[in-house]
Amino acid sequence: MKIHDVIQGTLEWKTLRLGIPTASEFDKIITSAGNLSSQAPAFAARLVAEIILGRSMEADLSNVDAISRGNELEPMAALAYEFEFGVTTEKVGFITNDEGTIGISPDRLVGTDGMVEIKCPFAPAHVLYMTQGFDRKYYPQVQGQLLFAEREWNDRVSYSDELPLYTERTFRDEPFIKKLDEALKNFHELKMEMLEKVRRAGSLDLGAAA
Repeated sequence: MKIHDVIQGTLEWKTLRLGIPTASEFDKIITSAGNLSSQAPAFAARLVAEIILGRSMEADLSNVDAISRGNELEPMAALAYEFEFGVTTEKVGFITNDEGTIGISPDRLVGTDGMVEIKCPFAPAHVLYMTQGFDRKYYPQVQGQLLFAEREWNDRVSYSDELPLYTERTFRDEPFIKKLDEALKNFHELKMEMLEKVRRAGSLDLGAAA
């Protein structure tokens, strides 16, 4: 595990993420049921394009209302969580495996065992979280964060400035983590095979032009 001391959202942070899978998109590699995702080849192709072209292929979401709301309210959500549970949280920039081929961006770390993932949805979505819990589709992200941050539990928090705080704790699921780890290794091999084919095609084109 490597912790990179960067500020999330900055150019340095974006550069570290370029061309590698991050936790928020682990569901494109493995489903919440532990099966390989049909989205994996397309996702690998996108990351290969990022490596070759040197720029992100993610859609620019900086002006979307929900994203703006989250950025604005996250500090207050963290304070509300700290007050509720009597803990102190710590910001973290970016965490990768030792090889730098996989990364995660947790919202906060708690002590030596925990972490926090914060959402600041509009009221209707917050009510759904309060009454139905978090959607299972986030499971690969949550377990992936636990794997690469080497933590025991992950508190998912939904914060509303009008309604009570909702928190849902998820512990390490070792059987799922084992499947996730294997799926990520296979995905890396797929991505590197694609990258090699693209680079080889480029070399052949240059040779023909010469």
